[in-house]
Amino acid sequence: MSKRRKFSDEFKREAVGLTRQPGAQLSQVARDIGVGAGVLGRWRRELETDKAKAFTGSGVPRDQEMATLKRELARVKKERDFLRDAAAFFARESS
Repeated sequence: MSKRRKFSDEFKREAVGLTRQPGAQLSQVARDIGVGAGVLGRWRRELETDKAKAFTGSGVPRDQEMATLKRELARVKKERDFLRDAAAFFARESS
């Protein structure tokens, strides 16, 4: 039986922030950062209902560096996908 993972308030807020970016899908963001879509949805609802009382737990990521790298990877993947789509668009336009 595995131990329950705990995440910091900052991690949760940044994860919810990733879901609010244009074109972001909750399920994809959840996969990118390594949490379940239901958990991420619950975090988003909790933050939307009452920002002051959101995430009152004392969770801390087991590996802060890993959490930071996962957020960075999610951001870089979004940028890569955007640039790939833009390059394809401009390639079609120049033809």
